[in-house]
Amino acid sequence: MPLSPIEKSLLPPDESILTVSVFNRRVKDLLESEMPEVWLKGEISNFRRQSSGHCYFSLKDDRSQVSAVIFRGDADSLGVTPRDGLQVIIYGQVSVYEPRGTYQIIIRFLIDAGQGRLQLEFERLKRKLADEGLFDPQRKKSLPPVPRTVGFVTSPTGAAVRDFLSVLRRRNWRGRVIVFPSRVQGKEAAEEIVGMIKKAQRLNLLDLLVIGRGGGSLEDLWPFNEEVVARAVASCALPVISAVGHEIDYTLSDFAADWRAETPTAAAELIARNFTEIEQRLLTAGNALEVSVEGQIDQLDNYLNQLRENLKHLSPIHRIEQGFLRLDDLANRLVASLRHGIADGRYREKTLAVRLAAIGPDKKVQLAQSQFLSLQNQLENAIRTQVAGAAVRMSGIAKRLQNANPEKILQRGFVMIKDEQGRYLPQKAGLKEGDRLRTRFADGEIGVEVTDN
Repeated sequence: MPLSPIEKSLLPPDESILTVSVFNRRVKDLLESEMPEVWLKGEISNFRRQSSGHCYFSLKDDRSQVSAVIFRGDADSLGVTPRDGLQVIIYGQVSVYEPRGTYQIIIRFLIDAGQGRLQLEFERLKRKLADEGLFDPQRKKSLPPVPRTVGFVTSPTGAAVRDFLSVLRRRNWRGRVIVFPSRVQGKEAAEEIVGMIKKAQRLNLLDLLVIGRGGGSLEDLWPFNEEVVARAVASCALPVISAVGHEIDYTLSDFAADWRAETPTAAAELIARNFTEIEQRLLTAGNALEVSVEGQIDQLDNYLNQLRENLKHLSPIHRIEQGFLRLDDLANRLVASLRHGIADGRYREKTLAVRLAAIGPDKKVQLAQSQFLSLQNQLENAIRTQVAGAAVRMSGIAKRLQNANPEKILQRGFVMIKDEQGRYLPQKAGLKEGDRLRTRFADGEIGVEVTDN
């Protein structure tokens, strides 16, 4: 849209209108010429050292702050290690970064002017609460070996909760995590943290409570140094893990908690570690139990087979069959003995005939009669002896067979079970509720029905 005549009349000459680059260059020249060097006193905040070796931080007092940088060459020669909360006196030059139009102090020299205000306040509160006994080891509660439900007081959108949950998933932890959302930075953060700790206790669901956040400057972590937070952690009925900042960061909540974890990730590792160890022990015990049970089953199976064999030999049918076999054997032996006796008699008869041929008729008759009578007596005695022995053995077998008779067994209080087809049942396998059976006693049979298998 073209300018109106009035707007054109208000504009300065073209040579008086500066570009942004020219303006930033003139400001840079002006500041660096008017303030070639400067001495400042303040507190270091948001300190960070880049991989290049350059150090960046803010130098502040109670009302204002300014950006500062120490280049690697000057940083390596400092006699002081810069850190958050350190009160310092610096010497340097004002510099303007033209592409952004920002200015900063390039520090050439730095002196430790004592601890900063926040650090002093931290030490004061630490001494006060320690004197009251809030940090005593005797007050610490032991952590549950396998917590199933864990609460986490933190920012729900921060990296801390994501890292915490990622470690638990990676370690195959099978519990439940309840996040209690709270600010973890700023003026209202301390009261919110205390409120979430109280809420976690009222729920009566947790085995363990974690409070924490990721790393940051002393100001960023300050809510966890507030007295109200430290007292809430110390008085919490639940076991508490404080996981604030990085490994080098310490807060009052770390001292008041039952356990300190260097980071939220370390807290997750601590929670999952015992779970993993116990899970491994359970797996080992389960495998050992399985091997033991299988061995017992094999041993009992062998014993059962042995009992089956013994029962088979003790069964009435088996004993009757063995008796029949024994009877047949004795009969065969008796027949063989008789045949042997007859054969022996025939041999003696032939021998006698030969002897008779050598003597006179009268002597032959007498000798024959005598030999015949002797042979007859011997044969009768042998047969009588064999028959008597066989009779005794047969009597014993008959008695054993009589004792093995199923009728005799029934008279001793046993019963015999048959199915509807008349088959005797040696075991209950295959029976089901409602089956009709016949039960045989010594004095008769009755029908029964299966009511429980």
